[in-house]
This record gives sequence, C-alpha cells and structure tokens, in this order.
Amino acid sequence: MLRITDKIALEDWELTEQFVRASGPGGQNVNKVSTAVELRFEAERSPALTPPVKARLRRLAGRRWTQEGALVLFCDETRSQARNREIARERLAELIRKALVAPKRRIATKPTRASQRRRIEAKKQRGSVKALRGKVQDD
Repeated sequence: MLRITDKIALEDWELTEQFVRASGPGGQNVNKVSTAVELRFEAERSPALTPPVKARLRRLAGRRWTQEGALVLFCDETRSQARNREIARERLAELIRKALVAPKRRIATKPTRASQRRRIEAKKQRGSVKALRGKVQDD
C-alpha cells in the first residue's frame, strides 16, 4: 500500500513494478543486474481518485499516460534497485499530490474607464513625440 495523503492510499493491485536493465555507462553492473524500475499505476481504474483528479493527473502525466489509462514511471538513476523503486514511488506520490490541488477559477476583469483613458492619453503623447522627429519642412 502506498500512502499519498491521510485520506488517499493506493492499493497493491493498482501498482505493478517491473525491473529491467538500466541503460548507459556502468560496465558489468549494467550488463548483469536489473536495477532500473518501471512503475505502472492503473490510474483510470483506481477507486482512490475522483474523476477530476484523474483528469488533472492525465494532463500532468503527458506522454507517461498510456491509452489504457495507466501511468508509467521509469527510474534508473541509481545502482540500487531498492533506491530506484523508492524514487519511482516518491515521484508517483508527488504527481498525485499535484493533481489533488484544484486550480483557482480565473475571474475575468475589465480595465476601468479611467485607466483606459490614461492609456490612450499616453499613447497620443508618445505618438506626438514621434511625429516631431520627422524632417523639418521649409515654408
């Protein structure tokens, strides 16, 4: 069980971990030991998350979200399988915590009439300054 907040905890059946060989340099350790972890969270089927949270999680996950509705996280930062597993679980928990925060609704506002007037006056003044920069004409 993975605890996200006091009220939200993910069950073991929702998480699948698969250990694979890490890429990159590392010599014999990389060639022999499967230290990288691929954590798969069945987000779409999860009873712990509400539909709005799932929608926000899908947007935050981006390419890590599969067509089946699962979230796939990959971690191969360290040489330790256990530490990579912890990092992947921490990343999942952090992503879900971000999705729990509902964004504030933006209230559309209009500029005041006085501020519109000040803006137009400033534009006119700037335009007149620029107009005076032209060539001097002989009469």
